Amino acid sequence: MSEQNELNVAEEKIDVEELAQRVSEYISERKYSELKEFLIDMNPADIAELMEEMEDKYLPLIFRVLPKELASEVFVHIEGDTREILIASFSDSELKEVLDDLYVDDTVDIIEEMPASVVKRILKHADPETRIEINKILKYPKDSAGSIMTTEYVDLRKDITVEDAFLRIRRTAVDKETIYTCYVKDDNRKLIGLVTVKDLLMADYHDKISDIMETNVIYVHTSDDREEVANQFSKYDFLAMPVVDAERRLVGIVTFDDIMDVMQDEVTEDIEKMAAISPTDKPYARMSAIELWKKRIPWLLLLMISATFTGMIITSFESALGKLMVLSSFIPMLMDTGGNSGSQASVTVIRSLSLNDIEFRDLPKVVWKEIRVAVLCGTTLAVANFVKLLTVDRLLLGNSQITVFVALVVCTTLIATVMCAKVIGCSLPMLAQKIGFDPAVMASPFITTIVDAVSLMIYFRIATVFLNI
Repeated sequence: MSEQNELNVAEEKIDVEELAQRVSEYISERKYSELKEFLIDMNPADIAELMEEMEDKYLPLIFRVLPKELASEVFVHIEGDTREILIASFSDSELKEVLDDLYVDDTVDIIEEMPASVVKRILKHADPETRIEINKILKYPKDSAGSIMTTEYVDLRKDITVEDAFLRIRRTAVDKETIYTCYVKDDNRKLIGLVTVKDLLMADYHDKISDIMETNVIYVHTSDDREEVANQFSKYDFLAMPVVDAERRLVGIVTFDDIMDVMQDEVTEDIEKMAAISPTDKPYARMSAIELWKKRIPWLLLLMISATFTGMIITSFESALGKLMVLSSFIPMLMDTGGNSGSQASVTVIRSLSLNDIEFRDLPKVVWKEIRVAVLCGTTLAVANFVKLLTVDRLLLGNSQITVFVALVVCTTLIATVMCAKVIGCSLPMLAQKIGFDPAVMASPFITTIVDAVSLMIYFRIATVFLNI
């Protein structure tokens, strides 16, 4: 993008609060025609963001001002609470109009977020065919490919011509979520190939679909985890991916816009787990303090109880600390360094596991690599710390208790701690995945608690041997 284009884009961007103020002025002055003209050229996602900033009493009016098709697109992008307010304000006929313009997978997403009373109303006003399709998708597990697919796709037969294919696309495209990729099925609804609109445009009108279709089709099963589907999209750069059942019958497709939402949800879930927070589907802004407390307190209690082991270790070496009190001043530094080292390794490995860069069989290679990294990191930290202890702490600050042997104890512990932390940090996530747990659980807080205890045991054992205390 040129500098001039970037400048033009920047000038066109208007603060959402400023937009909300202008919309409020149109409404207060009853300038509904001007309001419609103001909104009609905006992107549906931007209108949805704008509505989130408006007072609840204005939401139904803004929605009714929009043209029918634009209103339906905006409805998909609106957050759950705002959507619930709108549904409550809709008449039965308005609700049916909105639902008729939504794709089935979008309707399912809305149903999954709404309370039971709203769900009953939505299903009541959906037409019978849509209700059947909705129930088909709802029966699949929440995190499966089946739960995020849409049943609205273009299907072709292999024995028809390109001209017949275009006729079919024109007849059915209005109700399909995407028409660029068309899927070829046999008489038993089994997926046997695919053809793109580009392929059709480049072919002769009299060519058979069987002659131009791609038969090496990559697909997913309805029971596949949606995170695995996201990995497939990332690997192959698809716009859509077919979903088949156990008998390879085509039952739906997953589109790129839906998989983007999955990727965002999965990353958010992993971040929450890595921060020792129970995952939630709600955005932070929509959660109350009580809800946040419920998500955070179980892990905090568990980590607090597990942290008592470090206190027990310190107590068991209380007599040794009493003989040389300066040793206690280095405990926070050693524990923090160990925890940070373990977190670095665990986060790197967890991310590599999620991207399928490594598998459990790569554990020896990963451990060996982390050992080498630990030697380099630990040695660098030890040398820097040794110089700091003898120059700054002993000479400049005059701490006579810090001798060469004390410095050696601390620095040797530092190397051993970093070594253990790196090995633990890279191993636990891979072991967790192997036994069926989410590797993200084995992240910073959990690793840090384990490494803290290991660090103290190493520290006091080395101090006992080197200093004879």
